[in-house]
Order: sequence, then C-alpha cells, then structure tokens
Amino acid sequence: MAAKTLEESDVGIFCYISKLPGFRGILKQRYSDFIVNEVDKEGNVVHLTSLDAPPEISEETVTKIDDTANNKSYASEVDTFRSLAGDSDAKRLEALISQINTGVEESVSPIILSPDSDKSHRTAMHNFFKQNFKFLVTDVVDGPDASSKCIRVRLNTGGHKNKGRNSKKRKERVDMPFDSRGSENWSETDGKFMRFHLYKENKETQEALGVIGKMLGIQPRSFGFAGTKDKRAISTQRVTVFKQHATKLAALNARLIGIKVGDFCYVREGLLLGQLLGNRFTVTLRGVVADSEDTIKLSADALGKLGFINYFGLQRFGSGSVPTHLIGATLLRGEWKNAVSMILDPREGERNPIAKAREYYKESNDIEGTLRQLPRHLVAERAILQCLKKCPGNYLQALKAIPRTLRMMYVHSYQSYLWNHAASMRVQKYGNNQVVLGDLVYRKGDDTEKVTGHVDPECEDDNHNDVYDSKNPDEISETDVPEERNNLIKVVTTEDIVTGNYTIEDVVLPMPGSRVVYPNNSIANVYHDLAKKDAISLTESVHSVKEFSITNMTGSYRRVFQKPVDFEWELLEYTDGDIPLVETDLDKISDYKPMKMVRVEDPADGNEGKIDCVKQAEGVEDDDEAEDAGEECLPNIESHCGSNSQKAQMALKLSFTLPSSCYATMAIRELLKTSTSVAFHKTLN
Repeated sequence: MAAKTLEESDVGIFCYISKLPGFRGILKQRYSDFIVNEVDKEGNVVHLTSLDAPPEISEETVTKIDDTANNKSYASEVDTFRSLAGDSDAKRLEALISQINTGVEESVSPIILSPDSDKSHRTAMHNFFKQNFKFLVTDVVDGPDASSKCIRVRLNTGGHKNKGRNSKKRKERVDMPFDSRGSENWSETDGKFMRFHLYKENKETQEALGVIGKMLGIQPRSFGFAGTKDKRAISTQRVTVFKQHATKLAALNARLIGIKVGDFCYVREGLLLGQLLGNRFTVTLRGVVADSEDTIKLSADALGKLGFINYFGLQRFGSGSVPTHLIGATLLRGEWKNAVSMILDPREGERNPIAKAREYYKESNDIEGTLRQLPRHLVAERAILQCLKKCPGNYLQALKAIPRTLRMMYVHSYQSYLWNHAASMRVQKYGNNQVVLGDLVYRKGDDTEKVTGHVDPECEDDNHNDVYDSKNPDEISETDVPEERNNLIKVVTTEDIVTGNYTIEDVVLPMPGSRVVYPNNSIANVYHDLAKKDAISLTESVHSVKEFSITNMTGSYRRVFQKPVDFEWELLEYTDGDIPLVETDLDKISDYKPMKMVRVEDPADGNEGKIDCVKQAEGVEDDDEAEDAGEECLPNIESHCGSNSQKAQMALKLSFTLPSSCYATMAIRELLKTSTSVAFHKTLN
C-alpha cells in the first residue's frame, strides 16, 4: 500500500516571495548532491582536513597501567610471587610482563596458573595481584579436575572488569552523564573531551555515532553534538566524546564505511544541541530544465537578494504517514491512549518487517513478541512497549518513557504547524514588502541574532523514529526562552512606520508559549482559531502534565523572512548522471577528483557561466540501497542520461549559509516554485 504523502499545504506552506516563474530541477537525486558543513559559534565552517591523530596526543598502549609503559621489570614483585605460587607460575608471570612491555596490547594473551584447590590460598593470590600488579586482573576458571580451580591472569584493558549486568560499576555508570569506562587514569592536564570532525555519507548522525560507539565499546551518551544532520546527504560536523584518545578514534578510519573522523583536539566542555550558528550548504539540482537560462539566472539572483519565507520544512513534521504535529495535538488535548495508538498502530507504506510487527501487536497485544520483531531504531515505539510491559494501561507513563527530546518533538511540531499558517497569512494579507501596524519586531539596537531562540537545525531529520538526544536530554529545551525576551520585542506603531525604523526583514512571529506576545493585528487570530479547530487552547491547559502543555512552555520568536548568507551559484553541464559534481571534504584530503571542470561559457556581463563536468575518474560513489525503515528517500538511480549517453544535461550548483533555525529545502522551494516533498521529486526521475 502506498503511503499517504504529506503535502506542504497540510502544514501551512502556501506562499512564495518572488513572482518569477519556477523551473524544473531534481533535489537530492544523489545523496552527494546535498552537502552540509556545520558552522560553529565563532562562524567557522567545519571541514574534514586531516584523518591523522596529532603526535602530541598520541596514546601509549598501556599509559593507563601506571608505569608498565616504562618497561619496568617488576623483579622484586615476581620474586615475592615465586615464594607464594612456585617457580613455574613465576616464570609464566615474567613472560606475561615481558609481552606487555612490547607495547602491543592486542597480542597479549592471558596466562593460566597452576591448579589450586585451596580457596584461601587463591584469595591470597588475588589480593597479591591487586596490590602489586594494578595493570593485571585475575579471575577463576575450572581446573583439570572437579575439585580444583585455576587462576587466570590477563591485562586489565579497562573494559573487562565488572561486566556483570548487576555490577556496582555498571550501576554507577547508569547515573553518570557520560560513559567513563576506560578513563580511570586520564591525564588531568588534558581536557576531559576529545573533539573531532565527523564526516558521514548517507547516514544519520545517531547512526554514525552508534557505529563508532560500538567499535569503541562505549555508550551513546558519551557523545555530544550541536545538531543532527540529514541522512540523505554528505555532512561534516563537530562531535565531542568523553575521555577517548585521538589515536584510538583515528584507527577506526580503516574499518569505517561511509564515515570518517579527524581534526582531533582536547576540549574542556562537551557539545550540546544548539551550540552552532548554522550550516553551510552546497546543493546541486540536477536535470534542470527552464524556458531559458535567463529564467534560472533571474530566479537565483532573486533568491540571493530577496530571500525566502522562513517556513518549517516538511522534515519538521516527520516522514511517516502519521505526521508528528497530529500526535502533538493529541498530547496537548491530554489524550494519552490515543497518542500511544498513533505511535504504535500500523501505518500506510511502511516496510514489511515494521508493518508486520505493528500488525502483530494490534492483533495480539503481545508486547514481548512485538519487541522481538521491532527494529531498535524505532526508539519511541520500543520505549512505550517496554513501559507498558511493566505498567499495563499506564499510557501517560509510557509516553514519558520516550527520551525527552524525542517526546517533546511532537508538541514542538504542533507549534511549528501553527507558525507556518500564521506566516502564510501574514504574506497573503500584508505582502512581503513592508512592515504594517501591529507587526512584531526586535527592538533596534538589540543583538537580534543572539535572541532568535533555538529551534531545530535545518538538517535535523525530524523523523521521530530516528532523532533523539541520548546523551543528556534534560539539558535541552528547544523553545524555552529567557523571561526578558519579551523586553526585546516590540509591536510596530504608526510612528515606527512613519519614521521607517523597521523593515520587512525585522518582522518576527511567535512560537506559541506562555511568555510570548502575539501580533497586534489579525494574524494573532490565526493561532487561536486554528488551535480551536483542534480543540486546543493556547491560554489554558486541560491537564496538569506540564511538558505536554503549551501554557507551560515559554515560547520563542522566529523571523518570517530569511536571506541566504554568502550566496553563490553556477550552472554546470554533465553527461554522466553517476559522477558527483562537487568535491567533498574527503575528496580534497584524498586528492580524488570526481570530475574535470571545463568552462564552456564566460559571459561578458560577468554573470556565472556554465561549467562542463567531464568524467575523469573511473570510481563512482557507492549507492547505499538499504534505507532505514520508515524513511522515504529518493533512490540513487541513473539520471535521464546514464553513463552510456552523451546528451548533455544542466545542473545548478548553489552554495549558501543559513542560521540553525532555517531549512535549506525552503530556499530551494522559493527557487523552483515546486514542492520539496520526496514524492514529488521522485516523479521527476
């Protein structure tokens, strides 16, 4: 069954700024056509420039093992051990220490001491190792006969002790904000966090960090990042990890597929969501067809000069057949059981394994059997079921079992739904050229860029199955703003209009909350009327659960119009749809050139000319055919002109920077004058 596609009009996206005609162009035909580089708080664009660990932070294999790395012989300790255990066991211990001092941890094998049926003697042996050889760990294995046991001695790598499910250390780690395994002997002179640049292709941020975490043997909460990036893209962003050495991470590059890590350094603080200025996008639209090149040039120039309506894009509302804002509305009404059903029930267009699991639960109500079938990336569904298993019928508690940033996304999605409708009405009723009486603006002289409030980064994929903060979700509150925020907002007066103090670029609209003010004109009614249709009040709550109540959220403000920063564009010609048209960070450091750029036109007026992309390398990017369940993406198929065709096609390459609260897809929508939905762009293929 085909999934019901969410249309832009369903979430309040109706208007454009310019009256220019659009043209045909395919968005994300290949994931390499959408490149995202994070922009940090200082305004630096984040790139992958090196895969090597700096020599000054190289890790000795056994540095955490006191002075073993100094090749200490431990002769006196071995002599004492000889009197306790005998000559043969002492020789085995000497051989083990010698092997450790070679510095190759992977080749160190455990030793088994002589059989010992005396438990008190074995206890004395264990205590001896604890006191004299802190870099070794001992345990007991079965001896050659039923009455005897043997002590096994092995290198303490920091991850083998207390592995039991109920061990004291495991319980302590659960309550810690970071996974501290293997960091007991961390140098106090280093920052507690290793910061690195994560480069990934066709993978979500959480997915990539899950792979790295598994290789390192640490939990997801050890990682911090400023924003999640799109799956169907190539992206580079900053990540921090708690007490891990650069050499250990750099060594993973040989095993990682579609992921690279580099540019390592120690820092004192871990990254939190929202700690970025924005993202730098390099977007290639393939298969461009227009009435004339002038149409493309005029539209591109208009986007740079006029900008676009700062809508929340379709990603904000999820990719499944049940939009997240509808679940949010159900939560705001306090309908806990209905909300749980919306998250768990079968959905149109889902892949077979997930569809079968949902159908199975609907028919059988067998939680244990459903959990065995349900993929682990369905975080919300699994959290609900696991809670219902312990507390049958407690639907509110089940909803609260979902990680906080994930469950709050539903309500934030509904706020975005109201905001989009209000923005469309503002443009429809008052246009996009001038400020009108009753508009909201930031007061002149305020640092407006620092008080716009944190909303989701553009590339955040709001598919609730995939995006959540597993590190420390309670520190994140996407739409909460300081109490003094309203002091920075003013309602436009007649005097403001006469003096021309404010322009259309200053106009903002509120994300609903208890501490925001609404425009002093008819746009305020859009919020209340639309919410009333959904049986929701923006001023009173029908239940006492604060996190699912707009009246207990402070709210924020968002610019209605946004211009792309450092906007550049150029037309390209290509004949092979399988060849990437833009050099990635990895290409640059690998000296791999995906194409040769040949300028075929250089207009005298100084406008951008066309570039001809000629295949230079045989290798093409690998297509990852396996998409995450529940995500609907364009396949990496050949374009109209496959590798055997020589018919030239046109592509438009765009480069621009947007603040973290803006969606690049909405800029593309303004350019093309077409829907940004995946379903629509599939039809263009």
